[in-house]
Amino acid sequence: MPFQQPSVHVFGIQIDEPVTSLTSLFISGVCLYAFIKLSKIPTQNRTHFFLRYYFLVMAAATANGGIIGHAFLFHLSFAWKLIGWILSMLSIMLNERASIEYASKLINKRISYWLKWINLFELILFVTITIVTLNFFFVEVHTAYGLLIVVASLHLYVYWKTRSEGSRLFLIAVSFASVSAIIYMNQLGISKWFTHSDISHILLAIAAYYFYRGASKMTRENVLIKNQPTDKKLFHMEKI
Repeated sequence: MPFQQPSVHVFGIQIDEPVTSLTSLFISGVCLYAFIKLSKIPTQNRTHFFLRYYFLVMAAATANGGIIGHAFLFHLSFAWKLIGWILSMLSIMLNERASIEYASKLINKRISYWLKWINLFELILFVTITIVTLNFFFVEVHTAYGLLIVVASLHLYVYWKTRSEGSRLFLIAVSFASVSAIIYMNQLGISKWFTHSDISHILLAIAAYYFYRGASKMTRENVLIKNQPTDKKLFHMEKI
């Protein structure tokens, strides 16, 4: 049986799911920190561009989730959750796009081209379904597809080919996000003051930190593949 977190009153103001709200804002803080730090890296790299805005949009999504989706939803209708859900899906789309850009020099140009179009199509599809159904399940499906099928697959391939440290850190981040999803879906809470949502949020904050560390590595790297006489390929990490 899942734990139900009680409301608290601060200066006469009702706050629902207070710990869940705080842990959601914790994710937002990690993502905002990552956006600020990445913004200081002087590069025009497209991977860097998409990763920066992944963190910014995710910061907005989790802040909205903490404040509107949890703490003060009782003042609003359930449909207000859509703001955070749509922002969350947009952020995952940006992470996917960054991964596609990063792997683009290692994969067939036609595959890269179609991955970019699929990336846009799946966002439109899942946003539309979510708006029509008001069902968080489709946000979860989009996130699972984006992180496990696209991001993890591409970075696993890049790491296999190049031993890229950025890709290794991204795979660690996806692992934390996956454990978070398992805990959330199975509602594995500890108490009413630390529910499955709270544990999930802490793990997502750790995942965001590893995404940031990976992004810091990746945005300073330029992946160049040269065909060799044998089947081996060289991997060069050049500072931009």
